Amino acid sequence: MRTKAVKQNIINVVTLGCSKNLYDSEVLMGQLKASDKEVVHEEEGNIVVINTCGFIANAKEESVNTILHYAGKKQRGEIDQVFVTGCLSERYKPDLEKEIPDVDAYFGTRDLPELLAVLGADYKHELIGERTTATPKNYAYLKIAEGCDRPCSFCAIPLMRGKHRSKSVEDLVEESEKLAAKGVKELILIAQDLTYYGLDLYKKRELARLLKALVKVEGIEWIRLHYAFPTGFPIDVLEVMREEPKICNYLDIPLQHISDAILKSMRRGTTYEKTNALIRDFRKEVPGIALRTTLIVGYPGETEADFELLKDWVQEIRFDRLGCFTYSHEEDTHAYSLEDNVPEATKLDRANTIMEIQSRISWELNQEKIGKVFRCMIDRKEGDMFIGRTEFDSPEVDNEVHISAVDTYLKLGDFASIRITEATDFDLVGVAQK
Repeated sequence: MRTKAVKQNIINVVTLGCSKNLYDSEVLMGQLKASDKEVVHEEEGNIVVINTCGFIANAKEESVNTILHYAGKKQRGEIDQVFVTGCLSERYKPDLEKEIPDVDAYFGTRDLPELLAVLGADYKHELIGERTTATPKNYAYLKIAEGCDRPCSFCAIPLMRGKHRSKSVEDLVEESEKLAAKGVKELILIAQDLTYYGLDLYKKRELARLLKALVKVEGIEWIRLHYAFPTGFPIDVLEVMREEPKICNYLDIPLQHISDAILKSMRRGTTYEKTNALIRDFRKEVPGIALRTTLIVGYPGETEADFELLKDWVQEIRFDRLGCFTYSHEEDTHAYSLEDNVPEATKLDRANTIMEIQSRISWELNQEKIGKVFRCMIDRKEGDMFIGRTEFDSPEVDNEVHISAVDTYLKLGDFASIRITEATDFDLVGVAQK
């Protein structure tokens, strides 16, 4: 029997996957609100839009399960309509339409105007930076480019997002000014590849130029860089980072592996020696820089010797932050032609081993912070604790600083000077300084 939806004429946007997907959902919500639609993010609504991820097997499984969940709610009459957009829909639309027909319509990553139309909204080209942010008010993601031109063998992103397309410096400054006017103090720059920025628009890498423009935006106090590709890294970015106090001494640079044989097969365009030289440049040009990386284990053909080399390298380099993924065999990628010959159990063992090494490194690095005072951004309050971050930590993925709220008052979204008193593997405890 059909039951009436709890809330009528409310569009609920559900976001899966990475920060780039979250940004897209924020743009969608901003467009809907500009057409006077009532929209919420991951709350109750009788119309549901699912922004999916299709990057690797686990993400695809989560997306499919979420679609099935809301399709079931529609069948039971708990909601009225379900629409699907994003990477999974871009990549597998015909299959999804066949397998889950209860969804009202599927849209790809470049179908925003069409999605808005079925929701009864107009696509407004003049909206620059008019997003409905889903992050805490003090920080926001700033997507500076879409798509990717890199040929990495394991990656399906170009299939789902297309070729690299930079936004203009002027548009990004305008968007940042609007975010700052809403109280945003930290910009987290994202793209599939930050370092490629500007090559399509300006015929040269212009990330440094963009950073020099963004630091002039009044109200923005931190600018953080995510997803920098190592090959062809524009070294002038390091000079700007060193000289401009608003730019966090932090860099997220996914390196994926260190074995020359694996790097070659991955089509990463670099080597063991070039990678190490680049890391030395980072640490020389920006003393104290925090480096975050991600690695892939279990790639086709990865031998025990390749993995031992990776282990030794992780111990030697001592990254401040590190994530490790098991290889996912993705159809239509270059690596799909290779035999996926590392057993799943071995992949998991290798990933766990890397993360155990990183846990020890993180603990040791955190012990060195005890007694030191850091400028921290206060993101939220949980129970009797305020939760903050140093400039060396990005939200969601890095260390947090816990400060007792029992005898201390800190304003959410503001900065505070915090002296570190305790440290664990991945978190810090501190007290506010007068």
